Amino acid sequence: MKKRELFNNETKELPYQRQPEQQGLYDAANEHDACGVGMLVNIHGEKSHDIVESALKVLENMRHRGAEGADNKTGDGAGIMLQIPHEFILLQGIPVPEKGRYGTGLIFLPKEPKDQADILSIIIEETEKEGLTLMHLRNVPTCPEILGEAALAAEPDIKQIFITGFTETETADRKLYIIRKKIENRIRNSSIATKDDFYIVSLSTKSIIYKGMLSSLQLRNYFPDLTNSYFTSGLALVHSRFSTNTFPTWGLAQPFRLLAHNGEINTIRGNRGWMEARESVLSSPTLGDIKEIRPIIQPGMSDSASLDNVLEFLVMSGLSLPHAMAMLVPESFNEKNPISEELKAFYEYHSILMEPWDGPAALLFSDGRYAGGMLDRNGLRPARYLITKNDMMVVASEVGVMDFEPGDILSLIHI
Repeated sequence: MKKRELFNNETKELPYQRQPEQQGLYDAANEHDACGVGMLVNIHGEKSHDIVESALKVLENMRHRGAEGADNKTGDGAGIMLQIPHEFILLQGIPVPEKGRYGTGLIFLPKEPKDQADILSIIIEETEKEGLTLMHLRNVPTCPEILGEAALAAEPDIKQIFITGFTETETADRKLYIIRKKIENRIRNSSIATKDDFYIVSLSTKSIIYKGMLSSLQLRNYFPDLTNSYFTSGLALVHSRFSTNTFPTWGLAQPFRLLAHNGEINTIRGNRGWMEARESVLSSPTLGDIKEIRPIIQPGMSDSASLDNVLEFLVMSGLSLPHAMAMLVPESFNEKNPISEELKAFYEYHSILMEPWDGPAALLFSDGRYAGGMLDRNGLRPARYLITKNDMMVVASEVGVMDFEPGDILSLIHI
């Protein structure tokens, strides 16, 4: 029998894996996570670069909540959701129309030229089918030299798309949602070799997301846009990822299109199964033929992404963001924790339509106009928020994410 070496200094380069392979008793479906999440909001909606800068500091102060590789250069994921910086876009020389009359967002593309061209052709075709125009494609400035080996090996080509031609601002985001779902379905079912490297980070008339397979400290340096003083926002949502129930990938970094959360959705298998089962009977007068945008839950994504998929579907179907969140994540009530009869009736009615998505999780959400936060009914992922005298509200999965003088704080609440 050949002697087995216990120590071997020779290493061979392994290809980056999007998902861990099944080995022995190991099953990636049994993994869990514990990320860091935070949100800053000017309660009067006033935009400034200070909000962006402060949010990046919050993210950096939660570095310990996100995982990193042994090289300290490969992060599990970090990201930020902001309002679309209209003035910043104009300063880039992009002749967009007035606010609310164009949609924009980052997309991840494969670096293989032919595959990228094929994907862009599909994006143009589906956009034009809805009577809209892909008016500009921007190369997003990045600093790949700061990335670790694994992140660099999987790094996509990052573009920013701009879609114009809307006749009504009220239905613009709904049209963008339909376009995105059709694009995703066509590319997923295509024969494009590198289609797994494609991902639409966001596509909206109100919000934009910058994220990637980064550490909390890398986000601001990887995306120079974020440190430009003309990049302003009235709200910011940040997330530091500790990836466990899925392998780290660029697309699975948070925030997603409407939310970010820490913890996990422990009922995810049931939630996905029930959602798939009811798809055949779903109807939505506002969205039209549901068949064209199915599946509602994008395959191969994380529990957080699946929850975001369903939340987005409900909002695009006409529910308000708070209504949809309360429907998905109901609060706990009993004799020791009573609620009003009206609220009890609300939860009982919606329990017929949707089973709870149970954590433990602290969830923060925004559509670019409204922002909010809540805990699941187990309450095992606490959060704290405070309001300052200069009209800033800070919500985070822990205290200490920002420094404040005691006299500047109006209220501090543990939820």
